Amino acid sequence: DATAPPTLSPMTPTRWLRSPLKRAIDGVVAAIVLLLAGPLIATIAVAVRFRLGAPVLFRQARAGRDGQPIEIVKFRSMTDARTADGELLPDDQRLPRFGRLLRASSLDELPQLWTVVRGDMSLIGPRPLPLTYVERYNPEQRRRLDAIPGITGWAQVHGRNALDWPTKLAHDVWYVDHASP
Repeated sequence: DATAPPTLSPMTPTRWLRSPLKRAIDGVVAAIVLLLAGPLIATIAVAVRFRLGAPVLFRQARAGRDGQPIEIVKFRSMTDARTADGELLPDDQRLPRFGRLLRASSLDELPQLWTVVRGDMSLIGPRPLPLTYVERYNPEQRRRLDAIPGITGWAQVHGRNALDWPTKLAHDVWYVDHASP
């Protein structure tokens, strides 16, 4: 069953996660993809500016390896529509069709390749969550922070948003214990 959480073990993070070779591969691959995808990235940036306005990029602090803050950068997918009182509307009311398309295709994630080149993220690893989640992890779930966060990860390829949070976090910990080239 693809949605069943993996069996957890008391293993330590694999050496591969902290390997200079993994870091080098991440940086080189991300740089090449950034160069090749440059025209697509520029086109999306213009489309976001035209359809959603400024700013084109969404920035947010997230938990990196060992819970240290990192800044993720994505293409903006939501408007800043507000009520008459100035309060932001609920997320579902601020996500237009164009934004849903960006998210469904994961094109909104392309700017994170720069975060990989910078070394704050990896191509593969647990998805970085907002810093406020760190205090909510139990000791086993906290182990997901032993890896550099990734643009995609074990939980994403095993169900993405169809998984509940405990299952996603269990998949992330499994990856920390079993990552390899």
